[in-house]
Amino acid sequence: MSKKADVIEARGTIYKESGNGYFNVELDDPLEHKCLCRASGKLITRKIQLLVGDRVAVELSPYDLGRGRITLREK
Repeated sequence: MSKKADVIEARGTIYKESGNGYFNVELDDPLEHKCLCRASGKLITRKIQLLVGDRVAVELSPYDLGRGRITLREK
C-alpha cells in the first residue's frame, strides 16, 4: 500500500497563525472542522509565505483528524 492512499485531502482557510510554523485551518468539507497544520517541505524550501485568510489544500491523517500538513496555497 502506498503512503498516498491513506491520506485525506481537504481544502480550507487559515484563520490563525500559532507560531513555530503552525497554522490553524478551518476546513470546508466537514463544515467548520478545525485542525492544526504545518507547511509541507516544498512550501518551506521555496519560501512561500502563508498568511491568515489564505485558501490552502491540506492533507490529513486518518488516525488524527486534528493535525495535518499544508500542501498547496491557492491563488
